[in-house]
Amino acid sequence: MNGRPLTLLIAAAVVALEGLIALGLGVFVAVETVTGTPADMTTAVAEAVFGLLIGAGLLWVAGGGLLRLERWGRSPAVLTQIFMLPVAGTLITSNQPQLGIPLIVVALAGLVTLLMPPTTEALYGDEASGNA
Repeated sequence: MNGRPLTLLIAAAVVALEGLIALGLGVFVAVETVTGTPADMTTAVAEAVFGLLIGAGLLWVAGGGLLRLERWGRSPAVLTQIFMLPVAGTLITSNQPQLGIPLIVVALAGLVTLLMPPTTEALYGDEASGNA
């Protein structure tokens, strides 16, 4: 199959959205760390760096992996969606369903579109159908 199927485009959009959110949160924590007085400077800096790295990594997976039809991009994207599910569950049980429920929806949408046959075919070609 040539080109990018809709399922792959949706999956890449989900991963890119997650990357932008992580990047934004990393920037927010960095700004708050610089302009405020964090209780623990080391933790605040670590959280900011972690958010920035995760965000940049997810954007790379979405753009440099999935959109370029690189098969390596699917594994970190699938793992990200799997990790999002317990985070969403924790948010829901912590009386924050307004954050947890949308996160579950996004993670499931990403997981389903990453594992759908058109995405597999686009990323793996003939290997996906056993004709390798």
